[in-house]
Amino acid sequence: MARDKDKRNFALRTQDGDETSVFSGGTPRQAALKAARRLDPADSEDDADPEEIRLREKGTHKVHIYEGWAWEEEAPDDKPGWMPGDITKGNVSKEGVEHLDEI
Repeated sequence: MARDKDKRNFALRTQDGDETSVFSGGTPRQAALKAARRLDPADSEDDADPEEIRLREKGTHKVHIYEGWAWEEEAPDDKPGWMPGDITKGNVSKEGVEHLDEI
């Protein structure tokens, strides 16, 4: 497991530049996967519509841009007792990196 010093923070940005949430992860993709799981889930991965996810790395001018989607799946048979019957899974595809002029 990564130590806290290896974690980076990424702010979820809207189209108008507001930063609504912060996700942490060792890589931008890890933070994007966390953000994707908060999207409205489809019934299956094939039915999911990708949405743009923009994450600004805190302390930098970099905005990582992803296409993300989420879907619901039945939990595995060996799930712990506290886990619900359906779980939300997510996936992302990197579209690029944008550099901001100012923060």
